[in-house]
Amino acid sequence: MYTHTYQQTALQRTRTLFLSLAVAVAFSACSDDDDATPVIPPSDGSQMELDGGGGTGAPNSVYVDFSADRQTAVPRVSWSLGFYTGSDYRVILNYAAATAAVALDKTDITQVSLDDTVGISLALGQGQGTMDMVDDVYGDLSKTVIAAVAATDADNRVYLVKPETASASDPATWYKIKVSRNGSGYRLQYALLSATTIQTVDISKDASYNFTFYSLETNSTVMVEPEKTEWDIQWSYGVYFAGGGSAIMPYLFSDFVYTNALAGVQAAEATEEDGFSYDAFTMADVNNARLVYSSRRDAIGSKWRVTSGSTVGIKTDRFYVVKDPAGNYYKLKFISAGIGQDGGRRGYPEIEYKLVK
Repeated sequence: MYTHTYQQTALQRTRTLFLSLAVAVAFSACSDDDDATPVIPPSDGSQMELDGGGGTGAPNSVYVDFSADRQTAVPRVSWSLGFYTGSDYRVILNYAAATAAVALDKTDITQVSLDDTVGISLALGQGQGTMDMVDDVYGDLSKTVIAAVAATDADNRVYLVKPETASASDPATWYKIKVSRNGSGYRLQYALLSATTIQTVDISKDASYNFTFYSLETNSTVMVEPEKTEWDIQWSYGVYFAGGGSAIMPYLFSDFVYTNALAGVQAAEATEEDGFSYDAFTMADVNNARLVYSSRRDAIGSKWRVTSGSTVGIKTDRFYVVKDPAGNYYKLKFISAGIGQDGGRRGYPEIEYKLVK
């Protein structure tokens, strides 16, 4: 009797332990499911009118994220400098505005005054300026006007910077700046050339973004680009070039399209001449040898429209294949831009994009 009772109790305990473990596993599985971040599939595509703000020199830059059907419009003159958040220490000028800069032979910003502008012109565009006054138009960070920020502060020079809103003929509206390292971030010193008080601000790196942006005119960091994995193209007025050979000079383009090259976005132009059709294009076509993908930010640029000559407007014989930061492929075509007879409004371009399947 005793033995039977003991065996029965042991069996009951085994069953209880098994049940407890089963409940714990089930509860754990439910908790994991509840806590898991839902995976949102990329958008199949849409049509979108971009809020450029109107006009040939539209006041807004517009960032577009195809997979989220989202556009972000930002006043393009809202920033002056962009501080790279990667491993290098690089600073860019605002390429969406007529921003020009030149290096001085001085490293002490307190010793720079209006006298240092003698013989220097920072006029840009309309036949004025030189390519060494602007950053590399292809987005190469090793070719910025402001040199790589050195670890030794004495090696960092002072620069003169003229934002688009400043006067090319009045150096008193220009800025003097010096950038140094500050731990893992940056230290910016700056002032108007006519000012005697130097502003100092520390700028940190945030790896979620390509750059941290700063406005010399409002004395503040500003939100410009969305997070680096959350945009594919930027439509904007911007600095590019015109001419050829030794006659290349900075030129300010309307309706320019930049790709998010720093986040790995690539784009290729697909034309009817090469046998491509927007409607018929599928995943079977993305690796076609006739598609040449570019990782430069001007992969689309201004090639999608014509603004002068006998035929003006959208080039309807082509579209673009864009690989986004997540590896999705989208086909992109421009519907209107208010150029010629395309029926749109200037500064409010219309686009269509579809997920390639």
